[in-house]
Amino acid sequence: MRISALEAIAAAGGRIGLWGWGREGRAAHSVLRARLPGVPLTLFCTEADRASAVALGDDGLIVDTHPDADALARHAVVVKSPGISPYSPEATAARAAGTRFVGGTGLWFAEKAGPDGVVAGSVCVTGTKGKSTTTALLAHLLRAAGHRTALAGNIGLPLLDLLSPDPPPAWWAIELSSYQTGDVADSGGRPQVAVVTNVHPEHLDWHGGEQRYVEDKLKLVTQARPRIAVLNAADPPLAALELPGSEVRWYGREDGWHLRGDEVWRGDSSVIDTRGMPLPGRHNRGNLCAVLAAIEALGLDALSMAPAAFAFEPLPHRLQSLGRRDGIEYVNDSISTTPYATLAALGCYRGRKVAVLVGGHDRGIDWSGFATGLHDRMPRTVVTMGANGGRIADLLESEAPRGGFELIRSATLQDAMAVARERLQGDGVMLLSPGAPSFGPFKDYVDRGRAFAREAGFDPDGISAIPGLGIA
Repeated sequence: MRISALEAIAAAGGRIGLWGWGREGRAAHSVLRARLPGVPLTLFCTEADRASAVALGDDGLIVDTHPDADALARHAVVVKSPGISPYSPEATAARAAGTRFVGGTGLWFAEKAGPDGVVAGSVCVTGTKGKSTTTALLAHLLRAAGHRTALAGNIGLPLLDLLSPDPPPAWWAIELSSYQTGDVADSGGRPQVAVVTNVHPEHLDWHGGEQRYVEDKLKLVTQARPRIAVLNAADPPLAALELPGSEVRWYGREDGWHLRGDEVWRGDSSVIDTRGMPLPGRHNRGNLCAVLAAIEALGLDALSMAPAAFAFEPLPHRLQSLGRRDGIEYVNDSISTTPYATLAALGCYRGRKVAVLVGGHDRGIDWSGFATGLHDRMPRTVVTMGANGGRIADLLESEAPRGGFELIRSATLQDAMAVARERLQGDGVMLLSPGAPSFGPFKDYVDRGRAFAREAGFDPDGISAIPGLGIA
């Protein structure tokens, strides 16, 4: 649905709502108010957000803190923030009554689509893990080669904040979460290139189950029909895909961009040795292969651009070494919200004395694979915490004696850090890689990472900025 379609709906007397008041909701309000001055808008938000919405002084903005099905159904269209599930009972009932839900990402794609539906210059990146680093690395390499490039999307800058840049960028590096891929598919807009790094169970509470999560995540390539899809051949769900509406470029296999040891290869040719790059872990070097395949899909010289990866500035909260305190290296991997991500993080510290902190919000993900995966990534100490900490500890209890690691149950992040510090005794790595969301004691993974830094004695304000957002 184009923004002009919303204008037509308003002109015909249809009511328009906004649901959510985070970054995406505020960006949608700004655009709609610019396009629809004087048209009444209903904002559905929490009581905590009411004050900031009222403070805007928008006389045409009605604030409703009770978004039930009847209230939503009184609107022809509701522009929904990504974090609000379209599968909630309220949304499902309102949709059945005729309300259409759209996302800000979908509005942007519909507005930017050309006659063939393709949004020229757009590279969309998704995946359970690695999507932020992949997107930021893509923007970095394009900019290093002199191309004006936007870095936006789920990484921290809503696309609607960049609806009409002047001058426009040559390329758009866009990160999409599983909450947003369906918005692109529904918009009618098509990415020029779409990259998918991997698919593992996550956000099951939002999607309502693993199968729907996978389906929603893959909508970027199965339904949005990118001109070129760049897929990880080493990921079984992706390797099984057939995409008749798109050209497919594979990475992670020997006829394309792939890793051999520490080197990146293009087919039979060695391109670059990744040792010394600020990309910790083999999975991040695999993300470099994804980026180079995407650049090649744009028709650019990926070979000449690869060395610029040595100057990449890593993103915060992703295997971020904060530094040392009293002999302990503190590593902030708060972005880790699946057991798979925790295993990948532990793989970076083989042979070192590690105390890993795991656990958080319980959304029903199976941790049995984590227990099995610990066998070749064995930390010295595993400290569980949070709402699902007890369930993880129960699962690992029989593994600890066989694996030779100490298993300790804790309640809070602060308690977990205290016991890990005691076990490390001034030597080793304290790794925050929870494998679970942060909801409950923390607003989000950033808040959790900042709390970890603060408790470790580091300045939280110095670790959280996403470098390179916007157009440069």
